[in-house]
Formats: sequence, C-alpha cells, structure tokens
Amino acid sequence: MKFSHLHVHTQFSLLDGAASIQKLYQNAIDDNMPALAISDHGNMFGVFEFVAEAYKHKDEYGNLKVKPVVGCEFYITTDRHRKAFTKDEKDPRYHQILLAKNEIGYRNLIKLTSLGFIEGMYSKYPRIDKELILQYHEGLIATTCCLGALVPQLILKSTEEAAEKEFKWWLDIFGEDYYVEFQR
Repeated sequence: MKFSHLHVHTQFSLLDGAASIQKLYQNAIDDNMPALAISDHGNMFGVFEFVAEAYKHKDEYGNLKVKPVVGCEFYITTDRHRKAFTKDEKDPRYHQILLAKNEIGYRNLIKLTSLGFIEGMYSKYPRIDKELILQYHEGLIATTCCLGALVPQLILKSTEEAAEKEFKWWLDIFGEDYYVEFQR
C-alpha cells in the first residue's frame, strides 16, 4: 500500500514546524510516496516554493515524482467577526485541515485563507467559521484533523452524541471527500 503525508507543517507554520520543503520532497521521493501535502497553520505562505520544488523532481518521462497537494490547517471559530473575549470566555478556536483536490479547491483555499486574515484575525490567529466553509467548500477535501479539531475535542470533552453530530455536519458538507485522520 502506498502512503502519503497529508498533514504536514513546514517552516511556514511558525513555532509548530521546522521542516524545509526541499528536505520534505527528498524524503517523499526516497520513500516512494506518490504525493505530499503542505498544510501549514493558518497560511499558505509556502505554496509557491512547495509547487516549484515538485517541478524540480521529474522522472525520465517528465512526470512529477511526487504530486504536490496544497492545503492549510485552518483555525475554526464560532464567529470570525467577534474580536472581544475575556479571561473567562476565551476565543473558541479549533484546527481544521482542508486540501485542494482541483483548481476550484485551490481558489477556495485562497479565499478562505485571505478571509481568515481580513475578517477573522484575532490576536495572531487568522480565523474562519462554518459560514465560510459552507460558502467555499467546493473542490476541497476535509479531515477530522488533529486533537485540536472540533470532532476530537468533542470526543474528549463532551458527549458521544455531540461528537457524532459534529462529524455528521462535516460529512454532509464534504461527503466522500471527508476523511478520518489517525495520529499516534
């Protein structure tokens, strides 16, 4: 079975990733991965370097050795417009991986990332909300993400019913493009 990393942070995930794009590609080639994703926190700053690096590594037929998959690990909040919180009522912010599966998805990633900075910026976090996801989900793949995401947090801190309801919301939006992510 072939394996590809789809939840990957590079040096563009400040304080969370240190991997260089060049080394990630070389490792993916060495491990015979068919694809590699970039999913930095809240931004797409490394995308041009990431895709350019992919085109430096072609086989004898001119095909890319490792397909680049562009994505982002977004910060999801209840209301991206809300900018006032207190010590007792903090910003409810969760992680969410979204990956582009085609050009429409790539354009929607750009829109979501931009709106996170333009409309949702709070503290150092470019946030989006479900309203934007409903509007710009076409062409995107979503995962249940890491422990910092909505579904895992509801599993850990709420009820099974609440987690199942949240899971179904994402499944209804993304259908066969919604994946369960497992981590150690």
